Amino acid sequence: MVEDELALFDKSINEFWNKFKSTDTSCQMAGLRDTYKDSIKAFAEKLSVKLKEEERMVEMFLEYQNPISTANKANAERLKRLQKSADLYKDRLGLEIRKIYGEKLQFIFTNIDPKNPESPFMFSLHLNEARDYEVSDSAPHLEGLAEFQENVRKTNNFSAFLANVRKAFTATVYN
Repeated sequence: MVEDELALFDKSINEFWNKFKSTDTSCQMAGLRDTYKDSIKAFAEKLSVKLKEEERMVEMFLEYQNPISTANKANAERLKRLQKSADLYKDRLGLEIRKIYGEKLQFIFTNIDPKNPESPFMFSLHLNEARDYEVSDSAPHLEGLAEFQENVRKTNNFSAFLANVRKAFTATVYN
């Protein structure tokens, strides 16, 4: 009878252990499942924030790309107009503009002397520290160049300045 009671006791301990073990495992599994769900949810939230940040960055990039493209088109159009003007000046007035040493521009007129149309008449110009036009030399020398320089500083009418210099060069040919 003691052996039967011991066997019955042993059997009930084993059943209890099996129930405990299965209950504990299911609780552990439920805990792991909940932890897994929480970590997936947190990861999804972080991923959503990152995706929104990337979308904003792409939008900003596209916005910046659009003004840059617009500015490039405007600059290309402006350059085209300037080139057309330069070609017109060169063809009609025989004016060529070169950049030379010392951040100066050299203006070379041709088609002034009817006997020698290719003969160059030139002057050099730059902006001084005060951002005023400054004529540094001319060939042949023009007496009224200082007066022309003062007028362009006052009026800022560069086209009139060029016209006056050309007229002065033309006058030297006919005098």
